[in-house]
Amino acid sequence: MLFTNVLRALPAALLFTGTQATPLGDLESRQTTIDAFIKAQTTISVNGILANIGGGGSKAPGVSAGIVVASPSRTDPDYWYTWTRDAALTYKALVERFISGDTSLRQKIDDYVSAQAYLQTVSNPSGGPDSGGLGEPKFNVDRTAFTGAWGRPQRDGPPLRATALTIYANWLIANGNKTQALNVVWPVIQKDLGYTVRYWNQTGFDLWEEVNGSSFFTLAATQRALAEGAALAKTLGQTCTGCADAAPQVLCFAQSFWTGKYIDSNINVNDGRTGLDANSILSSIHTFDPASKCTDATFQPCSARALANHKAVTDSFRSVYAINKGIAAGKAVAVGRYAEDVYYNGNPWYLATLAAAEQLYDALYQWDKQASITVDSVSLAFFKDLIPSIATGTFAKGSATYTSITSAVKTYADGYVAVVQKYTPSNGGLAEQFDKNSGTPLSAVDLTWSYAAFLTAVERRASIVPPTWGEPANNVAPATCTGTPACNAKTTFNVQATTVYGENVFVTGQLTQLGNWSPDAAKALSAAKYTASNPLWSATIDLPASTVFEYKYIRKNSAGAVTWESDPNRRFTTSAGCGSTATINDTWR
Repeated sequence: MLFTNVLRALPAALLFTGTQATPLGDLESRQTTIDAFIKAQTTISVNGILANIGGGGSKAPGVSAGIVVASPSRTDPDYWYTWTRDAALTYKALVERFISGDTSLRQKIDDYVSAQAYLQTVSNPSGGPDSGGLGEPKFNVDRTAFTGAWGRPQRDGPPLRATALTIYANWLIANGNKTQALNVVWPVIQKDLGYTVRYWNQTGFDLWEEVNGSSFFTLAATQRALAEGAALAKTLGQTCTGCADAAPQVLCFAQSFWTGKYIDSNINVNDGRTGLDANSILSSIHTFDPASKCTDATFQPCSARALANHKAVTDSFRSVYAINKGIAAGKAVAVGRYAEDVYYNGNPWYLATLAAAEQLYDALYQWDKQASITVDSVSLAFFKDLIPSIATGTFAKGSATYTSITSAVKTYADGYVAVVQKYTPSNGGLAEQFDKNSGTPLSAVDLTWSYAAFLTAVERRASIVPPTWGEPANNVAPATCTGTPACNAKTTFNVQATTVYGENVFVTGQLTQLGNWSPDAAKALSAAKYTASNPLWSATIDLPASTVFEYKYIRKNSAGAVTWESDPNRRFTTSAGCGSTATINDTWR
């Protein structure tokens, strides 16, 4: 009966090696096929990452040591940049691999520490080293600031980098290199944690660089970084100001993303989406702690919430991609960013599909360690897709039901790897996306993050897990969310703008406090001091201190028609210090 249940849960009637179909024989032949693919693709993925890192990478010529190029692609799309987020996630994977025994990576990791220390000093459109510049999403590969238009700031980069380096620092300490951890690695971590504490409760762009609001992924990365950063600081005899106080408040806020059925990945923004987004699955695998149980509060991979969310997110792609047509719930499908995606016409991503597999491998590890599986009303639908007769209850390791569940989940997880296998070209190159109709690779070639996602997924499959980040001691949210005191500066906007009766002037811009560029949410200016000789419109608004932002003025007439002033956007940096003041004097253009 168990064997029958496993076969019933198989993701497809065929398995694939490269682009060639192989008939499914039995479970053993299926396993052999996937194992062979993983073995070959692991080598390709490691080499793919190293090729995209400066200081010797074959596809990163002339790039400084330790700088991670997102992709060698320079046109359609141009990814010849280094993203703080991508680099941190890539190096987190490399540090974990190093700790697991690949000692050849030590110099690459030290190069990364040096490169990031330098980038932290580079002033950029998001600000200077002490005024928000750490929230800049990407830099040129020569380590200079990228000054073009972009979705900024992105507040996930600093906590992700802090996590990658904290794992390394803890290894250094455990292996007799506390001096290097303290003098070389900690200063970089400390700056990132300082940024994270200061800005965690400010909105910013999500990991897809499209939505300016509150991102679940950013909050999940933040809570982890602050918790483990506070512990590292204590070990080093240093101070992580605000970390221990902010971490539980971040966790408290994270609970508001749970809808009761799934995680709404972006809130505090009207984006017109359901919120079902691979953002949430990526969050769960990033905050996976091998020492944790199935904690709902931190959305651990095996938690009821995370499993319900896994079903909701993956199911949302079953009807939007032709290559998923006819695949029933509980069987693996190609996974994209979110169903409403229009980038490159909206397609599956290798890294998102691999993340769906990785969460399930993480869950299997956690169930094994806690020696039981609990099925409750929240997670029941997820389990019923795999075992229709399942009922709520707790099933001990060794029981028939426990064995049936773990076998079915393992098969389900392997199915996502098989999807990637099916749409990976024979040379093993992993692009960013694959076509939703044909499965042909699309967008940026040799995406570094795709290769890193493959490595972490198959390592979790092999029960190779990262060190604990202290989740068991940091998984209880306060009963009441208080946030942290806002560090605001009062900014007065004065603009000379001649108007006619019935017209009013507003200011809007990239900050939430200015309406995120929405004319409907723009802030009204007052004409109390307006005269024919001095057509002054004015308003004083609380904005985050030491923050760079872009803005514009608009006119609205009595019928509601909106007129924007001419380009380019205006730019200003708010004054430093909580409660400080600044005045902007402009003339309508």
